[in-house]
Amino acid sequence: MYSKSDQPELVVLRTFSTVTEADLAKSALDSVGIDSMVRSDNEGGQSPGLAFTRGVELLVRAEDAAAAKDMLDSEGLDKEG
Repeated sequence: MYSKSDQPELVVLRTFSTVTEADLAKSALDSVGIDSMVRSDNEGGQSPGLAFTRGVELLVRAEDAAAAKDMLDSEGLDKEG
């Protein structure tokens, strides 16, 4: 069983308007070996319009945040939705 200290701290790197934008940023991070995940409350894809009001978050490990931000900025993915 994992203890709370075994789990990495995740931080919201960016919030996007659509899942597609967040997935593009995630792919860019994946390409340089930075793990990330997309979090969106769109009711399992049943209500994609909820992303417009709630946003789609791109999360990374806290220790990767600076490198991830620099990478997205350099790729022109620096604009939040």
